[in-house]
Amino acid sequence: MIKRLIPNLITLSNLTCGVIAIYCAVQGWLVIAALFVLLGAFFDFFDGMTARLLKVQSPLGKELDSLSDVVTFGVAPGLIALTMLGDVVPEKLWWLPCIALLIPAFSSYRLAKFNIDERQTSSFIGLPTPANALIWLSLGTMHKLAASGAVNNWMWSFGGWHAYQKMSGMIENPWFLVALIVLLCIALVCELPLFSLKFHNLKWSDNRVRYIFLILAVAMIVPLGVVAISFVMILYIFLSICYPPKNQNNKHDD
Repeated sequence: MIKRLIPNLITLSNLTCGVIAIYCAVQGWLVIAALFVLLGAFFDFFDGMTARLLKVQSPLGKELDSLSDVVTFGVAPGLIALTMLGDVVPEKLWWLPCIALLIPAFSSYRLAKFNIDERQTSSFIGLPTPANALIWLSLGTMHKLAASGAVNNWMWSFGGWHAYQKMSGMIENPWFLVALIVLLCIALVCELPLFSLKFHNLKWSDNRVRYIFLILAVAMIVPLGVVAISFVMILYIFLSICYPPKNQNNKHDD
């Protein structure tokens, strides 16, 4: 009985992180909100794996996972984007930040679609909600660090100052943010096949693309820091297009 509770407790930890991230985003603490979204992603990565290892997978766990993901990877990044837009839009366009609410709406639709789509076994169809959330926590962190003036020393320490300079102008442009929101919302529900990062074993032959992605992602994140996350997501989509994933028989979690 206790063994059955372990994966659900991990999933609820993801949900709790999402709730805290929402509170932080509402307060304007975007860096802290991003950290809790990252922590939620950590728990989300291990709940399904734990359930499979303990052989306690259940319909309840599947539904609980999706509900938690709506909070952590839908509502939280939506409020991060809303806060970013609220900081940069002119007063006469006070309504524009509300476009960020498309993120939780499309994320919810994506997760519901995932639960009934039998094609999504060892791969995804459409951008996974955690990947979309990572993009927004990266942009939100850069936005907040720039506004606080802390970005100079922080970015120099990771060697990503030049990359930040090229992106800072874009993320302070409200129309760029609106276009990005719309584009990523479409990506959430489109028919683009993308590989999953969930490992069912550690064999190179079965996980070649996953290993290549992780190696390249680390190589980008170490020198560039948080700036790299958005580029890592582009790499993720690029590798999925170059190496289309093949479905297997084990349904994974979004």
